[in-house]
Amino acid sequence: MTRRLLIFGLGFCTGYLRHHLRDSDWSIVATRRKADADAVAFDDRAAVEHALARATHIISSVPPAGGEDPVLAIYGERIARAPARWIGYLSSTGVYGDCDGAWVDETASMGAGRRKDRAKADADWLALDPQRVRCFRLPGIYGPGRSPIARARAGQIQCVDVPGQVFSRVHVDDIVGAIVASFDHGAPGVYNLTDDLPAPQAEVNAYACKLIGHAPPAMIGLDDASLSPAARAFYDENRRVANGKAKRLLGWSPQYPDYRVGLQALLRGGE
Repeated sequence: MTRRLLIFGLGFCTGYLRHHLRDSDWSIVATRRKADADAVAFDDRAAVEHALARATHIISSVPPAGGEDPVLAIYGERIARAPARWIGYLSSTGVYGDCDGAWVDETASMGAGRRKDRAKADADWLALDPQRVRCFRLPGIYGPGRSPIARARAGQIQCVDVPGQVFSRVHVDDIVGAIVASFDHGAPGVYNLTDDLPAPQAEVNAYACKLIGHAPPAMIGLDDASLSPAARAFYDENRRVANGKAKRLLGWSPQYPDYRVGLQALLRGGE
């Protein structure tokens, strides 16, 4: 039987998911803000509701805006009535806020950090249908064309010195692998999808420079870095995110368990 996936928000992660599934027994409809060759317009109610009526799987990567989730605001009631057996939402580990470098799992409290709107959307998706919704909380995402190697080649790397601060990250292929595993394994609920080695961003950036034979830039203080307000806020939080639940229940483990393995693979792939 053909499985039918409706993607709300065809972006970096969902684009890789679509590519992974497109040569198998999947029929895929995706939305973007404006229609193009790959997607229908998000506000094309007739096309979206037709896809909802036929979908066996639904996933959203659309971030909240103006304090609400656009997908739930417009299509939430229709999604709740849809026949799909699986519903997924791509959230953020930013919902955990600052944890002072501690390890956090899916039971940690959320909503105290810079991602309050995301935390609300996360909770609203889970409440939509606790028997079907999987919420995937993602840290910093990297992959082809979106990595420290690409930024190093473009001369856009900074090594910001924030002592004791670490971040978690995940390769886009590992996100796709976990999503696909969850189609047939694991209960509904929340899953952190991260690699196994939280690390300082400056360390990751320096390693990317080393891989391509560039000298890493000198370490600079946070006040001397050229950062947007959003990027500056990123450094206000410090946590290590655990992925044990996804490993146990989905039968998944990251193909790229740390940034070194992931960046080496990108370099071999022509990054």
